[in-house]
Amino acid sequence: MTEPRRLEVLRAIVEDYVQSREPVGSRALLERHDLGVSAATIRNDMASLEEEGLIVAPHTSSGRIPTEKGYRHFVDQIGDVKPLSGPERRAIAALLEGSHDVNDVLENTVRLLASITRQVALIQVPHYSNATVRHIELVGLGAGQTLVVLIASSGKVEQRVILLPRTVGEDDLARLRSILLTVLASKPIAEVARLGQGAIDLVEPRLVVAVRIITEVLGSLARNSSVDRILTAGTANLSRSNMDFPLSITPVLEALEEQVVLLRLFSELEQDAHGIAVGIGTENQYGALTEASVVATGYGPGEQAMIGVLGPTRMNYPTSMAAVRAVSRYLSRILAG
Repeated sequence: MTEPRRLEVLRAIVEDYVQSREPVGSRALLERHDLGVSAATIRNDMASLEEEGLIVAPHTSSGRIPTEKGYRHFVDQIGDVKPLSGPERRAIAALLEGSHDVNDVLENTVRLLASITRQVALIQVPHYSNATVRHIELVGLGAGQTLVVLIASSGKVEQRVILLPRTVGEDDLARLRSILLTVLASKPIAEVARLGQGAIDLVEPRLVVAVRIITEVLGSLARNSSVDRILTAGTANLSRSNMDFPLSITPVLEALEEQVVLLRLFSELEQDAHGIAVGIGTENQYGALTEASVVATGYGPGEQAMIGVLGPTRMNYPTSMAAVRAVSRYLSRILAG
């Protein structure tokens, strides 16, 4: 479709349908948009759009709604991704810059994106394959309980409360922390479990059991810090879009619980000239998501991890694209700092 006026008619139909969820007729287009043509011309343009498979009449309605092809054409014709408003940008900065721990930053980010877009927000936790051990902390909590903290060079923090023999006191914990840091500081996260065994030869016999327990836990925490996973927020937003899923919303909800599906979905999205990937309906290869759309982009070092939103195909694409890109940029800036 090369006719600029027809593109404007398509844009108007998409915008009105996204806003109202009602089929759009020529009279409504005349009343709501300054298209500068007659009702007869608009009807002719709508007939042409329908012939091209960009809009369709649902049932016997006189109005039209966009098809997947129509949404795709609309998205592909978006020349520039509009910036967020000043208040929205300030809200993003205030919330994200107030977080210091990487886990907190990512959780705040996904909740913020869900709030801005009123869609389901998704963020891939980065796989820090090159991360090293920055610090280890052992904090006695009493009654034999000890908090083990592993901090990676990426800023990622993993922690767990464990039980140690009651004979292990505060001085012992300080000694064990010093030994473990000597053995593990600046070493690859992936090598923590193996290298940590070297600490056993550096402690007195009565602390060997404690070292073995702590080393095992550190290895587990290290594995957690390098596992790809998806954080989600705003799943309840789908309830507002229940009518947008003709069959059932249940398969979409089930897909959101499948980490492997979401990770594969992110890996197969292709970003456009704006650095944004949009998967619409059946473009998504997983059956449960063929009635949904995904808007995503990369973030962080090398932009290898993805952040985005998922919702019905009747999505406000310009707003979602702007929000995803803006939030990813703030997030990348904070992680780089």
